[in-house]
Amino acid sequence: MNAVTLSSKFQISIPKHVREQEGWKPGQKLAFVPHGKHYVLVPVPTAEEIFGSMKGANPNNYRDRDDRY
Repeated sequence: MNAVTLSSKFQISIPKHVREQEGWKPGQKLAFVPHGKHYVLVPVPTAEEIFGSMKGANPNNYRDRDDRY
């Protein structure tokens, strides 16, 4: 297990071997995603990475705001 220390400015440093294993780069955005009582740190995809990911999706029969209770 790799432990890090939260600084007085609420910052952490990600260990080098984790950054290299995940391919994370300086300036890359990461998100803390709640998972039960814990958080998972995941990279936020760029617009280029998302583009085309919904190819073939059927937009028919989608829920609208009027469908909500």
